[in-house]
Amino acid sequence: MLIVDDSELQRRFIAEQCRTLGIADIVEAVDGFDAIAQLRSNPRIEAVILDLEMPGMDGVQVLHEMAKLGLAPPVVLATARESELLNVVESMGKTLGLRLLGGLQKPIVQEQLLSCLGRVVATPSGPGPVERGIPELKLTEQDVLRALQEKAFVAHFQPKVRLIDGGLQGVEALVRWQHPEHGVLAPGHFIGFIEASQYISALTLHMLDTSLRHCRRWHAAGLPLGFSLNLSALSLADTRLADAIVDRVRVSGIAPGFVTLEITESALMTDLGITLGTLARLRLKGFGLSIDDYGTGFSCMLQLSRMPCTELKVDRAFVNGASQTRHLRILLESTLDIARKLNLNVVAEGVESLEDWQLLRELGCAEAQGYFVAKPMLGDTLPAWWEANKARLQRLAYGEPPFQEMAAPSDTGAC
Repeated sequence: MLIVDDSELQRRFIAEQCRTLGIADIVEAVDGFDAIAQLRSNPRIEAVILDLEMPGMDGVQVLHEMAKLGLAPPVVLATARESELLNVVESMGKTLGLRLLGGLQKPIVQEQLLSCLGRVVATPSGPGPVERGIPELKLTEQDVLRALQEKAFVAHFQPKVRLIDGGLQGVEALVRWQHPEHGVLAPGHFIGFIEASQYISALTLHMLDTSLRHCRRWHAAGLPLGFSLNLSALSLADTRLADAIVDRVRVSGIAPGFVTLEITESALMTDLGITLGTLARLRLKGFGLSIDDYGTGFSCMLQLSRMPCTELKVDRAFVNGASQTRHLRILLESTLDIARKLNLNVVAEGVESLEDWQLLRELGCAEAQGYFVAKPMLGDTLPAWWEANKARLQRLAYGEPPFQEMAAPSDTGAC
């Protein structure tokens, strides 16, 4: 642990807190220049506690220098200044691509420090195994067509759990590409290209068919689960899409109420008349409609008034770390209050810690989704995962400490 603070008294106090938590190997830096020098020369530094207010090079400058030099240790911010300033610097650091574990007000409370440091294990430190070492892909529409024909696009499913009782409410279908050269690719490598191609609706319908097949298997196994599926803006502008979705669901034998279609707020900015018509027809047929990544778009409340939605999915940016950040908690509370008044279900994305889970329970959020619950998994592994984890999640829902932490099935891509 590297402790960076211009006050010797503060460094000693924080070092003692760290030792109490079992961290024996501690080094100190007296200012920002000293911190950067130690980070560049000492490969053993695994985490940093950084004071923001220092003469010479302050904490903000240290973060910028870390980003510039590619210095990667996770950082806990500390300050005696107002929490609003801490929130701004946290946002800045994440924008720079740094790994921030949280921000703490001085004097640092040991329980809060422990919570932040716990994210060293809980939060991925960088690209996942399928993303490391992969060059920028040179995709063509022929590649996409071939992948569709060879069924190289597969569905992984991430569970959504009820916070009131720990029950398994449903899953979100997430696309992966089993690439012949690069292995299993997460959507960030290809979805933007496909959305700009003529094949986005074909991919959407392929994911729908795959999800419906798994849904029938889950129902047969005694798990009456529904699933949600993302629709792109261009798919919504396709006037034939609603008919295709309705026909496939009818043939599958799965009731439309088990299918929720997720739409980002930005989708409502494209061909608004056609988009709203498509959504209205789907809702009339009994499908659920969800606004995905709520809070990241523009005119959020205006979009709620336009769209016949049944659910809000709160973006991870407002959930992850909300238990430690006053601003995020206020935004979360406001969103939940709006949703209750509009009679909308709320799913919180990006739940990665016990503290955020507990906050969501306290605020009355309906459902949680994120690595704290489970990583995305193949559909056939879902029943076994649920049998292994339902007792843990039920105990958490009732506010009891879990008697064991069951590992989720390994996933080959990020959410």
